[in-house]
Amino acid sequence: MLRSLHIRNLAIIDELSLDWSSGFTVLTGETGAGKSILIDALGLVIGLRADATLVRAGSERAEVSAEFSVNDCADAAAWLAERELLEAGSDDCTIRRIVHVEGRTRAFVNGSPVSATELRELGERLVEIFGQGDSRSLLHGDAQRQALDDAGRHAELLAAVAAAAQALQRIERDIEQLRSAQSRDPAQVEYLRFQLQELDALSLTADELPELDAEHRRLANAGRLLDEGNGAQLLLYGDEVSVYDQLSRALSSLHSLVPLHEGFAEAETLTAGAQAQVREAADSLRRLIERLDLDPERLAIVESRLTAIHDLARKHRVRADELFARHEELQSELAVLEDAGAALGRLEAQRKTALVSYMTAAATLTAARRKAAIMLAKAVTARVRELGMPNAEFVVAVEPLSRDKPTSHGVDLVRFDFSANPGQPPRPLSKVASGGELSRISLALQVSLLSEAGAATQIFDEVDAGIGGVTADVVGRQLRALGARRQVLCVTHLAQVAARGLDHFGIAKSVRDGNTYTRVQRLDAPARVSELSRMLGGDGSSGSTVTLAKELLGQAATDA
Repeated sequence: MLRSLHIRNLAIIDELSLDWSSGFTVLTGETGAGKSILIDALGLVIGLRADATLVRAGSERAEVSAEFSVNDCADAAAWLAERELLEAGSDDCTIRRIVHVEGRTRAFVNGSPVSATELRELGERLVEIFGQGDSRSLLHGDAQRQALDDAGRHAELLAAVAAAAQALQRIERDIEQLRSAQSRDPAQVEYLRFQLQELDALSLTADELPELDAEHRRLANAGRLLDEGNGAQLLLYGDEVSVYDQLSRALSSLHSLVPLHEGFAEAETLTAGAQAQVREAADSLRRLIERLDLDPERLAIVESRLTAIHDLARKHRVRADELFARHEELQSELAVLEDAGAALGRLEAQRKTALVSYMTAAATLTAARRKAAIMLAKAVTARVRELGMPNAEFVVAVEPLSRDKPTSHGVDLVRFDFSANPGQPPRPLSKVASGGELSRISLALQVSLLSEAGAATQIFDEVDAGIGGVTADVVGRQLRALGARRQVLCVTHLAQVAARGLDHFGIAKSVRDGNTYTRVQRLDAPARVSELSRMLGGDGSSGSTVTLAKELLGQAATDA
């Protein structure tokens, strides 16, 4: 869960530190006070896209730090441990995100730098954010299918279907390529055979070219190797002023000095060693030179072979060192063409087997979806009815998908159907739900999905828009109930929802010296009464709204 949040130079926040509690926390304030900035700050630390415009005017960078406990988040703890970012015996996870005014960002987890992708991977294990836009996303078929699969926890079944689909698609691509190869112009095939005949005649081996190059260098420089090699051998050993003789004289002098001063013994030993190495080097040179000879006939043969290789490489438009690989490539290409009929038969048989595997995996997923659809429809219907639509009916339809090609998500069309009125059959959600109804359905669905699953911290950003009256009180009770199992943070404009919070932060902005600042403070009991009164339309100090605010808080305490 989220323990603390520190923000510096983000939009109209200069510096802010907040400590968070478990359970259900509400954030309220007038429009434009900065509630969305807090959500943006949390979005930054969990890896959402960073916008340089969030950096406060006049600042070089914005910085957001958050501290989490991963005791209640096994996935996040495992992710951290796998990357050695979690100290043994610790449950602390500190994330720091820096956004520079020019757009650069940096992120750190427990002091170690991480990439944006890694931060998103960790963030989605720690926090889930649901905004007003999530209601609209429910109108899309992909979102509806994903919601059902989340409810049914179909991750393993989906992975099996996706793997089977990929295997089948690979075989179908191979079949298509083979059929395309079969349709090639016969003249092209004949030209391929002609190219292979040339390369076969050359008989180039894998290691021949570097060996020929090395031999050519030796043969072409044989004269220099002999002349300069002999000269070096004489300088080392054999000449009157050779290094060996010079070292002999030095060694004789040192030998006579050792009895006079023992310090010369080390120099004598080193000189003797150097003399032995010089003699060994000279002997090595002599043996090498004895094996060297001038062979113009062999040089001509090697040069002729190299010319043939380079000429054929130019003809095939490859480098000489790529010619052997080109030969193998053409051999494989011709083998495929000549064996196309039999290969196509084998692939067709593989396709049938892969299709059976795919359909089996997809059928298993379909059965699981239909079972989950009944449970999800029942749960969402019950919650929607509590949200002021007593006759509502929510149905999850799972129907065959009319597509020829296999998909990674199976063979089902998942559709959410809805009816708000008695006597009216459920119809597709996109055709019948109003904005207010859609908000309630979205909230009911989210609460149903998150009751037993999801990240340890859930953030609801004004998802109660379009809801009021008694329904708002039900929303508050549902979110508070969810807070018994998760840390729930909710940005709301509804007093009935705010009254249900176990913790309440008030957000306001002020102007000092011509600059705008946002301040956030934890509200005590009197301050909560004042804030709820404001949200109900009062001035926060007296009147019926104050009385109603106290009643809302009293009712929430009683229900708890």
